Amino acid sequence: MKPQLLVAVAASSLLAGCAAVKDPQEITSAPAPAAPIPVATGYFAQPGDLPLHAPDFTKIAESDYIPAFEQAMAIHDAEVAAIVANPAAPTFENTVVALETSGQMLERVSRIFSALTGANTSDGLKAIDTQISPRLTAHRDAIMLNPDLFARIKAVYDNRSAMIVTTEDAKLLEETYTQMVHAGALLTPTQKQQVMAINNELSALTTNFSQQLVQASKNNALVVEDRAQLAGLSDAEIAAAARTASSRGLDGKFVIALQNTTQQPLLSDLANRDLREKLFLASAHRADSGGANDTRDLIARIALLRARKAALFGQPDWASYAMYDRMAKNPRTAIDFMEAMVPALASTQRREAALLNDQIKANGENFTVKPWDWSRYAEQVRKAKYDLDEGAVKPYFEVTRVLEDGVFYAANQLYGLSFTKRTDLPVYHPDVSTYTVYDRDGSELGIYYFDPFQRDNKRGGAWMSNFVSQSHLSGDKPVIYNVLNIPKAPAGEPQLVSFDNVETMFHEFGHALHGFFANQKYASLSGTAVARDFVEFPSQVNEMWASDPQILAHYAKHYQTGAVIPAQLIEKIDKASKFNQGYALGETMEAALLDMKWHSLSPEQAEAIDTPDKVDAFERSALDALGLETDLIPPRYRSSYFNHIFSSPTGYSAGYYSYLWTEMLDRDSRKWFRDNGGLTRANGDHFRATVLSQGGTMDYLAMFQNFAGRAPDVTPMLEARGLVETAK
Repeated sequence: MKPQLLVAVAASSLLAGCAAVKDPQEITSAPAPAAPIPVATGYFAQPGDLPLHAPDFTKIAESDYIPAFEQAMAIHDAEVAAIVANPAAPTFENTVVALETSGQMLERVSRIFSALTGANTSDGLKAIDTQISPRLTAHRDAIMLNPDLFARIKAVYDNRSAMIVTTEDAKLLEETYTQMVHAGALLTPTQKQQVMAINNELSALTTNFSQQLVQASKNNALVVEDRAQLAGLSDAEIAAAARTASSRGLDGKFVIALQNTTQQPLLSDLANRDLREKLFLASAHRADSGGANDTRDLIARIALLRARKAALFGQPDWASYAMYDRMAKNPRTAIDFMEAMVPALASTQRREAALLNDQIKANGENFTVKPWDWSRYAEQVRKAKYDLDEGAVKPYFEVTRVLEDGVFYAANQLYGLSFTKRTDLPVYHPDVSTYTVYDRDGSELGIYYFDPFQRDNKRGGAWMSNFVSQSHLSGDKPVIYNVLNIPKAPAGEPQLVSFDNVETMFHEFGHALHGFFANQKYASLSGTAVARDFVEFPSQVNEMWASDPQILAHYAKHYQTGAVIPAQLIEKIDKASKFNQGYALGETMEAALLDMKWHSLSPEQAEAIDTPDKVDAFERSALDALGLETDLIPPRYRSSYFNHIFSSPTGYSAGYYSYLWTEMLDRDSRKWFRDNGGLTRANGDHFRATVLSQGGTMDYLAMFQNFAGRAPDVTPMLEARGLVETAK
């Protein structure tokens, strides 16, 4: 039974104070025989017949999903019932491994359905998602809170000291037991019913949040009547806005689609200050202005239910409940880590604001900087201070060349991988391309799907996931996809991307490498099946190769002339990288601390936030308390569109700090690479052996120490962010 199909889990340290379960010795020696396992039918009944069981989208219709989910849940129920009804004494194989391998059909349909609802949804898929999500939650709860199943798991767990098992076997047993405890296996029957009711409602609420946010972002795109208002944008950007307008039946107008973050990329170029303000406000208030897609009532209810659920487990708040398996271990560690940077960050924000105000005055303009001005004038200061013009950078980064000659080339140099583009595999959208990935010995390692461009029916952001997870037990190799949201150029024009998007491509492929290098027996411990505050570590490390001179020389070539990006321009990019950290680090830090504020509420505190106005007031108070310039630099996500923390029952809730925590690991690891010769196969193989191939099989601090030879150090992160002077 894969972890992605389970409800959220909790630490064994929460056992104190919980009701005792039935002693495993009380398991009947002659359980009632289980009903026969239903015979699966339809496309999802068996692994697909395409290479590596890649999905065949030509054989799947929307009408297939509900019957497939229903059939898969019935089969899964029967498989679990057979484990419980087994007359033999509980063993690792007949209980733990049997549970691990159950639910295969449900896994297949869930993975494909999840991919489409995230990257290529439709009204039909949204309706199915609304209908099926609570049923899936109830199904998972019924398994995780099954007292007879837990009694068998506990019997094996209690006997673990006498068992002869591998390290990975022991980890699977520990994770299975702990997940069931965290789900509520040690609660009283009444408490279990309360948990199930909360889980069911959270499933519906978070599904609604995700769907409403997609629609709100689409509906609140900025409509511009007059092309003259778009002064400062390139012809390609204006054409893209016209094309978006035309696709929405607004011929002759221009539509600027909203990205998922608060700040919008075009704010740095738009000369019209009134239009900048309108664009910023459209983004910041996309889902909090009343109407059908206002998410604030959902947020209030989600926060309350999470606080109540945590209380059932004897925890003071959701953050304490959710962080049981994290590398940071508890909220205080994460909060202290972030707050230690606040004084230097606040000083940087004020210093940078003064620079921007000086630039505004130098331009002969009579106003002080506001959030909708920040990107534009920061870009002007960057040009003046570092002589770096983003417009001069983009022509060197064409999206396919970045992928094939940059991202793939770096993987070849570090790990010996090679890639062959395919045209024979069905895809879920014409923008998606596919590649076979070959390992250093020439063997087939997996299949990779790349979906780069923004669409109205795609949720914001960028991510990686699996269609098929690696497992030695099943013999499966990974089938992995990356999804991004790069604005698409008009047909026939070059698909040029910013350096930020280049780094995102390297970042998401870092997740893909974590999945491709998985080397586990059990899929639930495989690849990226690790804690929230560790999973971003390998992906962030992979970003470093985007600016490595050897890699840049191979892919950063002018789309017209083929000339390699000049060394002086690379030097400017590097020097400018520490500029504007008051904004770059500030918006992320603010969002992470806002996440913690929401999830540090007691049930009583959460109950008091019961209207949209009170949601706004809580957010305002939480941000004001941070000691940062949040009026000038708002959080990367305001509560009403904080998809990471409110769009799934667990997600990144009480976990957005992970991006900063893993940046600490990342920056320290980059120092290790530099100190040990940089881009070499020996270094790549070492990182693969100690981190990328380990999955979730060991303690994360020990994993880092195996790689670096010591505990992590925050200093390289502070240096990279310009918060302390770089050591000479």
